[in-house]
Amino acid sequence: MLSKRNWIFYLALAAGTWCLATGHADAQAQAYPSRPVRLLVPTVPGGGLDLVARLMAPQLTEGLDKPVVVDNRPGASGAIALDITARAAPDGHTLVVFSVSQVIHAELNKTPYDMFRDFAPVSQTAAAPYVLTVNPSLPMKSVKDFVAYAKANPRKLNYASSGVATLQQLATEWLALETGIALVHVPYKGIGQAFPDLLSGRTQMTMSSLSAMSALIRSKGVRPLAVTSAKRATMLPDVPTMTEAGVPGFVVTQWHGMLAPAGTPPRVLERLHREIVKALRQPDVAARLAADGTDAVGSAPRELAAHMKSERDVWVRVIKRAGIQAN
Repeated sequence: MLSKRNWIFYLALAAGTWCLATGHADAQAQAYPSRPVRLLVPTVPGGGLDLVARLMAPQLTEGLDKPVVVDNRPGASGAIALDITARAAPDGHTLVVFSVSQVIHAELNKTPYDMFRDFAPVSQTAAAPYVLTVNPSLPMKSVKDFVAYAKANPRKLNYASSGVATLQQLATEWLALETGIALVHVPYKGIGQAFPDLLSGRTQMTMSSLSAMSALIRSKGVRPLAVTSAKRATMLPDVPTMTEAGVPGFVVTQWHGMLAPAGTPPRVLERLHREIVKALRQPDVAARLAADGTDAVGSAPRELAAHMKSERDVWVRVIKRAGIQAN
């Protein structure tokens, strides 16, 4: 058995070791960042996620006093970029922007990471409502007209999305369930690739983010029938919400956020959150987002964690009701 003197010695040694380890971790967090920060984007350049990342990168570079380099790694519905991040050192030098679509993808597909175990939430960065749009050649000016036409012509309307089990498909299938209509899904590799068919009428409708559809709406290439936000969009003040249009409680938001690898020190996460909020509050950043119908958010890490779980639960229920299968 250890003597009292030995117990005191070992307790003191353990306490000293703990203090050294804690001091080292604190020093690392306080020195952050010590080199350029890699900001992964799970899509090709030009999309909503890429826009937000590239708007924030110069502001974060200034705030962190180290280069923040945007690195597009598209593919596998975002899984490539997320897997790189999950495997990276948890020191805040590798980050990834993501959307609700990546949360949905991980629920439907086997991924090498777990969205709720392998990442540390940093902040929800932005949010944009969806908008239901149709080809202007169709004889409909409202959601009521749209539902009546779809019921009279079951499975005659084709809708475009950026892929199977994306938020665009889930939102449209939810609308079909709520209104009792049957539509035909036409998936593309990205919503931008669907634009020629939407303009020509080969696909007649889509439900996608206001930021993605804003240019086509402005050019009158598509006709907006309703937005999916709780209140009318500033960009489209004359377009009703889905609730106003007769589909109560139908609220869909395409939101973006930022994640770090699990185990990233809390002080690093807090520093990143502060810099993200500062970046999103810059007048030029906020104005550019608003021009695309997107709102800056800047939520705290714990708020993003709660939002991810809430959104997962909502869309898992829709997936089950609609019988949507993985790729």
